[in-house]
Amino acid sequence: MARWQPGAAQRLVVAAVDLFTEQGYDATTVTQIAERAGVTKSTFFRHFSDKRELLVAGQETLSRLLADGITEAPASASPLQAVAAGLERASSAMGPANRELGPRLKAAVAASTELQERDALKSVGLAAAMTAALIARGVPEPTAHLAGELGVLAFKRGYAQWSESDRDDTEGLAPHALAALEDLRAASASLG
Repeated sequence: MARWQPGAAQRLVVAAVDLFTEQGYDATTVTQIAERAGVTKSTFFRHFSDKRELLVAGQETLSRLLADGITEAPASASPLQAVAAGLERASSAMGPANRELGPRLKAAVAASTELQERDALKSVGLAAAMTAALIARGVPEPTAHLAGELGVLAFKRGYAQWSESDRDDTEGLAPHALAALEDLRAASASLG
């Protein structure tokens, strides 16, 4: 098996999601994932500590991109404008492979309680990264927490819409995530 080929981590994620969807999370082994990805089992463990970690692949990068976008937003930006800048920054790193993986990942998570728990932890981590970046900008803690949570909801809603939309849509993830954020802002204003 060619363990030196580039893209091993991405191939492992795709292989795992496909296997989780086909045969279930519990029935899928690390050996099967490695074989499907065309790598050795030891290559798998160089990238991931266990099969649960495949779901949060890229979380650190995504958290960093969201936080960097918030940090680099203009000083005059409101908390939600800063979150929008974070969403734009993170969206720029999402390409066709991320889009193709969306529906399969959603199906795999829906079929496994363990993956649902891991996905929830991922959301907490993303919200924490955005909240910390907002607090560093001087946003009061309750406002920063709320804006961070809205940012996660907007990212997830936007990603779902983007990954399930017409493949002729060449705009990318950003317009979907920003529209979702605006919808959530409007919904929160209607709470009274």
